[in-house]
This record gives sequence, C-alpha cells and structure tokens, in this order.
Amino acid sequence: MEVLGVSFSFSSPPTSSTDIKPPALFLSVYLRQSRGFISLYISSRFSSTSDGLSANPQKGGILRYLSNRFYDIETIVDITQKLKRWKMEKQNKHDVALHQRYGDDIGAALFVLKLKGSIRFQDQMDWYGENPKEKESIDLLDYHGKSLEAIDLSGSVISYLGLKNLVNLKALKHLNLTRCPFIDDWCLGLLHPFAGTLQSLSLAGCSRVTEKGLACLHHLENLQRLDVSNLPSVPHRLLIRILLEEMLPRCYIVGMDDSENTDFPTEQEKQRISWTPSKIST
Repeated sequence: MEVLGVSFSFSSPPTSSTDIKPPALFLSVYLRQSRGFISLYISSRFSSTSDGLSANPQKGGILRYLSNRFYDIETIVDITQKLKRWKMEKQNKHDVALHQRYGDDIGAALFVLKLKGSIRFQDQMDWYGENPKEKESIDLLDYHGKSLEAIDLSGSVISYLGLKNLVNLKALKHLNLTRCPFIDDWCLGLLHPFAGTLQSLSLAGCSRVTEKGLACLHHLENLQRLDVSNLPSVPHRLLIRILLEEMLPRCYIVGMDDSENTDFPTEQEKQRISWTPSKIST
C-alpha cells in the first residue's frame, strides 16, 4: 500500500482457526502494524499552518490522542470477530479424553452445561442447568450408568464441531436447538444417529437452516414433534411443510403454516425442491 508517497506493507491476517494466535499476542501484532499508518495520516492531515494543528490545536490533540489509543477501527473489528470465532470453536471442542473417562452420557452432559444448556437424565422429572445463583450443584457421577434423554441448547453457540459431543448418545429423546446461530444444514446431517430414539426436535429460529438441511431429517423415523417455525432461509414455507409431512407422516410439524407463508413457488421451483428419499444425502 502506498500513502502520501510512502509505501507500507501489512502481513495478511490469519485465514483459519488454526492460525489464530493467543489473544494478547494477536492484538499486539495488529496494533503495531496499524499504528504507524494512522500516526502518519494524522501528522500529514494537520501539518499545515493554515488549517491544521496550529489553527486548532485542541482538535489536533484530540485526534492524535485517539490515534495513539484506538489506531485502526477496521483492524479492531476484524480482531474482535476472529477472537469470537476462536472462543466459539474452543467452547465446541470435542473432548475425547473426557468421554473416554466418564462415558458418552456424562461427557455430553458436561459439554451441554459448559454451553449453559440444560439436561435431563433417565427417570428424572426436572431439568438441570448450571445456575450461578444456586449454591448446590448436581453431581453428575450420581447418574453414571443412566442415559441422557433430553438436552436443551436453545440460544447457545453449539456448532457442527460441538454436535460431535452428542452423536454417541444411545437414548436421546428430546433435543432443543432453538435460536442457535451456528446450526446449519451440515449440522442437521449429523442427527442421523438419533433415528431410533429422537422424539422431539426444535430448530425454530435457526437462521442458517435451509430446505436442503431439512431434507436430511428423513432418517428420524420416530420423530413425533418437529418445530421449524421462523426459518428465514427457507423459501416457500407452505410447500416445505407439506413435503415434511409426507416425509415424516407420524410427526407433528410446528410452523411453516399459512401465517408464515409469504410467497408461492413456480412450477420449476417446485420440481427443484421436491424430495425423494433416494435423492437425499447426508
């Protein structure tokens, strides 16, 4: 980059999660790179005696103060986004050692609680979730040997990577993924291990789910209730609801009714989104 006749070179930011450095070092590198450019810009902008710093020293002092502390706003935003993704991937990490030590049910329960979700074990009537206001906490080892039957991860940062902590559950009946921002079509392709046990599933408000991902649910033959309300990425919702009802005839479909239907597909679009089990892949 060349600014005011001076050339600058900036190293490329990390492009994958594996390249992300620890937060302190990551922030330091970017700030050092951007500080020189901002300082030079401010100096050149207010170096003139006619309308620059000498004309309004207070204004120049404020801008110089800001440049010394905030540097490049775009860089800060970029760093923030990468740190959020780094934190999300860390939270969704599949802890193989934990599952091997305590078993898949206890390991999955610990993962759900880490994401501030709720759980319910076999023969348990009440839901349990980590609540910092409660002095007493559940001892999960008391449930060793019992199956984890219900999971509520609504509003959490569960992702494709995190779902791998759940796929070995043998008796999961209820799964709530309402308003999970990272649940997408790829995630729905991971639910086939629950084909023989899952009875209720909520995908309400998952903005990344499309009709292609919903087609993967044909494996869930024992599903009794499916909530697919408020899916903005799914077009022609009334038609999709009809297809879901044909694909899962014993399942009660919530959402995608007349109140959510805002458009009607053309004949060509109907053919494009028609589903047959032989054409569905996960």
